[in-house]
Amino acid sequence: MPHNASRHLAEGPRVGIRHFAYEDGAEFTARARESKDLHHPWLFPPDSVQAYEAYAGRLIGDPTKAGFLICEKDAGRPDGDSIAGFVNINNIVHGGFLSGALGYGAFAHAAGRGLMREGLDLVVRYAFGPMRLHRLEINVQPGNAASIALARACGFHLEGFSPRMLHVDGAWRDHQRWAITAESVTSN
Repeated sequence: MPHNASRHLAEGPRVGIRHFAYEDGAEFTARARESKDLHHPWLFPPDSVQAYEAYAGRLIGDPTKAGFLICEKDAGRPDGDSIAGFVNINNIVHGGFLSGALGYGAFAHAAGRGLMREGLDLVVRYAFGPMRLHRLEINVQPGNAASIALARACGFHLEGFSPRMLHVDGAWRDHQRWAITAESVTSN
């Protein structure tokens, strides 16, 4: 890669976003293992390289999904960044719907530092720009205060409540539905 070339799809002051790649497996899974206490009981990212390869493969190969790594810019690293978290757009539907459902997680070393806020803003703008989506939805368990705070900080609005919506950690869990549309982002 040329000296000044960026592999990021979009950049902010402290982070850039890029798609998942198979070569990120070792770093991603090490971060996931370090973050088990932070993530439990909300999410369970892959923590082995084999599990990561299957996970990344679905994000890379399925046109109804798009996975983004939130990368903290770090000039001290040879590749220029380190993985701070991730945002996935799942269930992408085109046609008259132009919508997708977001899932995300910060890694422990990056939690509480505003990196996910900056990264999620970049993903939302990328989804409404180059991806040409119109609506994004986040489904959050009501007790996940950090995830709700992130959704709210990034301009998502509470739309409703879905009882026993998703099977997480061995049981069907209630979720709040948060959403944002392209118009609300472009009008800001």
